[in-house]
Amino acid sequence: MEYRVSLTESAKGDIAHFKVQEQRIIVAGIIAHLKVDAEIRTRKKKPLRPNPIAPWELRIDKFRVFYSIEETDTVKVVAVGHKEHNELFIRGKKVQL
Repeated sequence: MEYRVSLTESAKGDIAHFKVQEQRIIVAGIIAHLKVDAEIRTRKKKPLRPNPIAPWELRIDKFRVFYSIEETDTVKVVAVGHKEHNELFIRGKKVQL
């Protein structure tokens, strides 16, 4: 199934926090992995336990893209961060899932 990908203003700010080269990697990964079959669990995509951020996570190297799947065939990216070991950082601030 093909999806339309949208980013919240917060997610756009999260992406802008990274260097330009990292932004390109993140955006290319979002397009490659979430445009088609975003609801299918793979090695890079997985549903998360209930949390305050989003129900799904996409892993692109050290980056994490958190998204939800809307009823209207839309994938909404709500947050983007990176992991260092077992800690998640969004816009440079440590976040607990």
